[in-house]
Amino acid sequence: MTGLAMIQTDLAPKRLEIFKEVLPHATRFGVLWDARAPSYRPVLQAVEPASKTLGVQLQMIPVSAADDFEGALAAMAGERCDGVVVHASTLTSRSHSALLAELALKHRLPTIFGTRENVVTGGLMSYAPDHVDLTRRAATYIDKILKGARPADLPVEQASKYQLIINLKTAKALGLEVPPTMLARADEVIE
Repeated sequence: MTGLAMIQTDLAPKRLEIFKEVLPHATRFGVLWDARAPSYRPVLQAVEPASKTLGVQLQMIPVSAADDFEGALAAMAGERCDGVVVHASTLTSRSHSALLAELALKHRLPTIFGTRENVVTGGLMSYAPDHVDLTRRAATYIDKILKGARPADLPVEQASKYQLIINLKTAKALGLEVPPTMLARADEVIE
């Protein structure tokens, strides 16, 4: 195998850490994950030790369809979750990102996502690899292969550029004040 990898088992604990910085008094986070994606089992296992280190409990709720979002977020609000970590998948991104943002706001739940698109459509924040950079780097792999390189000879590379995106409009709607240090670290602030 060759190509570029996003090591989600490393990213998920980092997202949790960043979220705790924005919500320092949080004691409970909901974790929304796509039950159809078996690759998320190791990701969920990776956030457990991080949650203990940060002193937060996790309420993990799987979803299998967009119709599950309302019930999952209502359950997290009912359990008094201070925020929701949404793991990136085809279900939780792109075509359903606006719905997730709308429901999170309805239930007054701050969110952190694994894709920028979720923040553009109204989510609070994301921490994820820069997908534009990954696409550019993938093009160099394709170029090498087209010029005769054997894919087996090309190493797998990890994403090396990450972006922190914050939506201040959503923060204001939730009554949250994002720490200035976090805003200074952000790669993009949506106002």
